Amino acid sequence: MKKVAFITGGSRGIGLGIAVHLAKAGFNLAINGMRPEAAVQEVLDELTGLGAEVIYCRGDIASAQHRQLMLAHIKEHFGCLHVLVNNAGVAPKERNDILQATEESFDYVLSTNLKGTFFLTQAVANWMIAQKTSTEGFSSCIINVSSISATIASVNRGEYCVSKAGLSMATQLFAVRLGEYNIPVYEVRPGIIKTDMTAGVTAKYDELIENGLCVQKRWGFPDDIGKAVAALAKGDFPYSTGQVLMVDGGLTLGRL
Repeated sequence: MKKVAFITGGSRGIGLGIAVHLAKAGFNLAINGMRPEAAVQEVLDELTGLGAEVIYCRGDIASAQHRQLMLAHIKEHFGCLHVLVNNAGVAPKERNDILQATEESFDYVLSTNLKGTFFLTQAVANWMIAQKTSTEGFSSCIINVSSISATIASVNRGEYCVSKAGLSMATQLFAVRLGEYNIPVYEVRPGIIKTDMTAGVTAKYDELIENGLCVQKRWGFPDDIGKAVAALAKGDFPYSTGQVLMVDGGLTLGRL
């Protein structure tokens, strides 16, 4: 029987890169997104074409009701869940210096990137524990997609940095709590990745990368993240729970 992976924000960008590689690795997929299903049908068909059975779970992970409905949909259709990839995330609608940042923007970013992800993980973790106790040989893991912004300060989008720093701690917390059940929890920390989220700052980062921002002189791509997540999901790092996998082209290496 194929394993099932649930990818939040899996219909485009980094999430789609992850979905493609998990489909190629033999997983069936539950894809979460905010757009109507008709708007992502081409993506769903692409993933089905890779051999995966795919369902779409439309919903906002910031909403407790939506989280409950999406997990109920997965349970009804597949009856099980082996891998949760917490990838969904939002950036501030306006980049403002932290001296001018608004509570509205802070709440918007934290509700999705941290609060929603935390409580989705809580619900899935409890389901995974139940599956562990009822199904012999059941194996599972949780993978959080954070950002180099977890440790690198960008004062014009402080709420995003705080959300990713919080997600990094959530990785450690759940890794510790789920250790007794042998459910590894990992963090993948992307660098500068070419997606629709970074489209508005392409020129800025083109110049920075050209001038040596990264050791590897190129943008990262969703494909780079997909390969890393697939390796974790397949169980290639069974003794590394709580660890961070950097996928940033060497951007965060200390250099003189």
